[in-house]
Order: sequence, then structure tokens, then C-alpha cells
Amino acid sequence: MTTDIAIDVFEEHRSVLMGVAYRMLGRVADAEDVVQETWLRWSGADRSDVCEPRGYLVRITTRLAIDRLRQVQSRNEAYPGPWLPEPYVTDYAATVPDTAERAVLADTVSLALLVVLESLSPLERAVFVLREAFGYPYADIAAMIDRAEPAVRQLAGRARRHVDERRPRYEVDPGERRALTEKFLAAAEDGDLAGLMALLAPDVRLVGDGGGIGKAPVRVLETADRVGRFVHGAAGKGLLDASLRFMEINGGFAVVLVSGGEVDSVFQLDVADGLVQCVYIVRNPEKLLSVAAVKP
Repeated sequence: MTTDIAIDVFEEHRSVLMGVAYRMLGRVADAEDVVQETWLRWSGADRSDVCEPRGYLVRITTRLAIDRLRQVQSRNEAYPGPWLPEPYVTDYAATVPDTAERAVLADTVSLALLVVLESLSPLERAVFVLREAFGYPYADIAAMIDRAEPAVRQLAGRARRHVDERRPRYEVDPGERRALTEKFLAAAEDGDLAGLMALLAPDVRLVGDGGGIGKAPVRVLETADRVGRFVHGAAGKGLLDASLRFMEINGGFAVVLVSGGEVDSVFQLDVADGLVQCVYIVRNPEKLLSVAAVKP
């Protein structure tokens, strides 16, 4: 395989490798580092006996991501305040015509799921991602992580049960999410506390990630009263030269707040039964770089 062909093959599979690495790590920069290291190993390897390049590359990426995850897991233990994954700009609505496949991809990269995946072991997380997001057979996963197939099945079952027990399941209709988000923004902008409260589920949660840098609640807010009053108060303070951008982030409709020409925060809702179930706000500037890099 010539160098030019090796580059073409790698670029053909780059988006898949990035998808695996990001779901494993929840951090765009770390995922990009892993994909770059995969390229270095691919470009320097003897590729003469590689029959299935995609599987070969995914195996390298998975093993590197497991190693990286083991190194960085202590980050979140000392993280100031609630932790959310780094927002990941997706474009499934434009690039994945099959609505069923699009729904699976969006679900496996959602903020709600990635928060739960943080509590899995690196091997459990790898098996879950490869099986649930990319549909790999257990035998292939076993070869990728160098484990026996029965052990992989046990890891998969344990991860699946853990996720099912801890992740709220919202069947989010993209149109409903967008419509409810727009109503939410309008009520906040108008200072309409009653209108805000009418959109919130009684047990709604607000998770704000400021990373100790951006201003955000230091703990998760719960109940419609607390969340409504917080949003009402925050909207009332306003920001300098503020504007909104709408993007697909982590597989769903999201709002990017820009202030003074800089990305200030990313805002996304989980909705079900016509009500807001969870509000996610990322204001840690270190987690907004990849969003800021996307030109409107």
C-alpha cells in the first residue's frame, strides 16, 4: 500500500475513528489526539497483511482511547462543580439520510448518555461504544480489546445494565425539541417566569458546567421552581452584545450564546411529553473551543 493510498484509506475512516474516540473520552481535544496517534501508527506500520483497514484502525483507536481514559479519569474526581462532556458539533441531519440510523447515532453521542458513560470502567465503556454505537459483533470487539468473547459479553451486559439504571430515557423528537427550545428562549428573553415554569417538568434538572472558570451553578439544580427562577434571573442580567446561533451539537438541536464576538456558552434541552426534562449549560471556555472554531 503506497503512502498516498494509506492517506486516502485513513481519511475515509477518520470520521468513524473520531466518533469512537469522542464517545470513549467525552473530550474533543483528547479524541483528536488519539486519532492523530492512530494515524502515526497506521502510517508507520507494515500494512501488507491488513485485509480490513477499518477494523484495524478502529482497534488501534480503541486501545489508545482506553489508555488515555485510564490516564485522565482522575480529572473529573477533582472537577469543580458538575461535569459535562465537551460539546461536539455533529451534522447527522444533513449527512445521515436514514432516520433510524440517525436516531441511534444521536442517542449514543447525547450529553445524557456520555455523563453516564463516565462512570463505567474503560473496558466497559469501550465495549458499550463499539457494540451500541457501531454495531460490532462480540467476536470483533474481543479482538479489538484483546479479551475473550465470553468476557466481552459480560462487560457488555454489565455496561448495558448500568446505563439502563442511570440514564433517563427521553424519546426526543427533533422538531419538538427545537419548538420547545424556542419557546423557552422567548419566555426567558421576555422575563416571563410563569411562561418558563409552564414549560418545565416538575422534576426538571439543570446541569451547568463552568469548570471553575465560567459562571455556573456549583451543583445540579432540581425542581421546576429552582430551575425556572435561576433561568429567569440569569436572563434578566443579560450579556454584552449578545446573539444566538443554532447548531446541531451532540446529535441534537442546541443554542450557542455569543457575547462580544466570543462563544459564551452552549445550551441544550432534553424534552419529553411536551416539557423540559433537563437543561444543560456548558460555560467552561476550555470546552467551547471546538464550537467556536465552527464558522457561522
